[in-house]
Amino acid sequence: MNAFKNRIQFFFQYYLLWIAYFFFARIFFLLFYYNDSYQLGFYEILRTFCYGFRLDASFTGYLSILPFFFILLSLFIPREVISFLIKTFTYLTIILINLLMIIDTSLYQFWGIRIDSTLLNYLNTPELMWATASTFQIVSGTFIWVLFSFSFIQFFKKRINKEIKKLHTGNYIAAPFLLIVIGALILPIRGGLQTIPINQSNVYFSNNMFGNHAAVNFMWNFTHSISSEVSTNNPYKKFETVIANEIINVRKKTLLSGSKDSILNTKKPNVILIIWESLTGKLVGSIGGEPNVTENLNRLSKEGVLFTNFYANGDRTDKGLIAILSGYYPQTNKSIIKIPNKNSSLPMLIKSMIDAGYDTSFYYGGDLNFGNMNTYLRNAGVTNFIDGDSFDKKDWNSKWGAHDHVFMEKFAEDLNKTQTEPFFKIALTLTSHEPFEFPNSYKFGKDTEENKFRSSHAYTDKTIGKFIENAKKQPWWENTLIVIMADHGHRSPKHEGVFNSPKKFKIPMLWLGGALQKTNVQINTISSQIDFSYTLLDLLDIDNTDFKWSKHLFNDDDNQYAHYIFNNGFGTLDKNGVFVYDFVSNKPILKKGTSFKALDSLGKAITQDAYQDFIER
Repeated sequence: MNAFKNRIQFFFQYYLLWIAYFFFARIFFLLFYYNDSYQLGFYEILRTFCYGFRLDASFTGYLSILPFFFILLSLFIPREVISFLIKTFTYLTIILINLLMIIDTSLYQFWGIRIDSTLLNYLNTPELMWATASTFQIVSGTFIWVLFSFSFIQFFKKRINKEIKKLHTGNYIAAPFLLIVIGALILPIRGGLQTIPINQSNVYFSNNMFGNHAAVNFMWNFTHSISSEVSTNNPYKKFETVIANEIINVRKKTLLSGSKDSILNTKKPNVILIIWESLTGKLVGSIGGEPNVTENLNRLSKEGVLFTNFYANGDRTDKGLIAILSGYYPQTNKSIIKIPNKNSSLPMLIKSMIDAGYDTSFYYGGDLNFGNMNTYLRNAGVTNFIDGDSFDKKDWNSKWGAHDHVFMEKFAEDLNKTQTEPFFKIALTLTSHEPFEFPNSYKFGKDTEENKFRSSHAYTDKTIGKFIENAKKQPWWENTLIVIMADHGHRSPKHEGVFNSPKKFKIPMLWLGGALQKTNVQINTISSQIDFSYTLLDLLDIDNTDFKWSKHLFNDDDNQYAHYIFNNGFGTLDKNGVFVYDFVSNKPILKKGTSFKALDSLGKAITQDAYQDFIER
């Protein structure tokens, strides 16, 4: 029993030593940037420690795996050997982490971000790093590095020695129990038992970006960015860059301007964007889908502007948000929203609206850390959030967050309060995501996953129908544009033909509200999510030149097209054909119509260009 108890004590002590180290590292960072910390105030500073603790605990979990395993081996190997192994690992780690801590603190004033894989770009040219530092900085930095390393080695050594003395070989029965304890490190590493593993978004709590950055564990950030680093080789390169650009530009040159007759009756409407989770066109009767699932949306389609050939650019929410709000093509096997140092440089509709005087809010009934949304949205300038924490747990489903009817009632309630106009409000629903749980009756039953999927959309459709009817009674309705759009399509209900055909990616988009000067209009030209921000900003007379991948939704030229991606593949379509390509087999999986050869070149050129931009950000 003592064998198990003594080793558990070592685990506990060793883990706390690293927690204490990262506590000190955050104090050092805050003191180094005293003026920024002073502006935060005591309460916000305290919150950097509270929020940052989860990332501290996560990275400490990684650091503890090897020493914990050595302690397990101490049942079989003399403690002198185990002591040497643990100390060697710990001391070398302290020396390396202290160096990175000093580099991180020094570079923050220039980069404005915590240390990440960008540092690796300078390893081949260290003279560039030396050249940017003064002699004083180099000498003082080296002194602090040596001082901190020596001090922490002594700090760790004293406590490690004390615990190691208690260890003896034998008592092998403790081994399986120690293995369970080591395995339990997965809990702090992933941040708990929640659906979404911990990421940077979990520590972004403040409207002051320095506060968010101070909460980030610099080592977690560094290693995470390396693990998600993008190769500088473009695997989708099929053309010389000049030729790829020419293929795209020739096709786009007539598609950048819309009709001179604006669809709006004002240049400064309020805008409400409702992003409907997983609403595939296969369920929407008004655009050719099943007739009885979205009865409210079908009815409302006659009251606004309906886009009947509209497509998602990706197959997940994180990719849909980037396409909708940044007019940016998602990547086939990467997610830029999860890489803060890349997504922070994207064009952002929200930021453009804020700059134009719009009051913005983002509503989501679940965890904003999902897909790293929190970081992306804060980088865009959003400061007013409503998320799952705003709702009672009794109103949640078992996995994702608040039921849509509760969520949309809260959204409506807040809108109906006195508003600062013009406003731009975004609401992202979630009930129509697996596991399709909600309190109302299931219109299509629960006997199959497809029927649960249908039922969940019928439920959300009823919720949104109620929201729109309430909105019509509000004073802000007459000066408001409401856009309803899916974040992506869905595999259900199963469709005939190729799995990743356009049928999977076709989604509805409907514009409603008193700000429309034309209603009961159908736009049948082919377009996609990345065209939305560009078009909206054009209609509002706001600069949209940064949205260089987009086209105008209200341009009815025959050259209009849509391009979407899936894992290691893409699809491109226009009114005359479709071309779907798989990069694993390097073969087309669908080609039809008279234009598929041109779409072959266009799709490959867009995929190459978009990925190259992604690499270079």
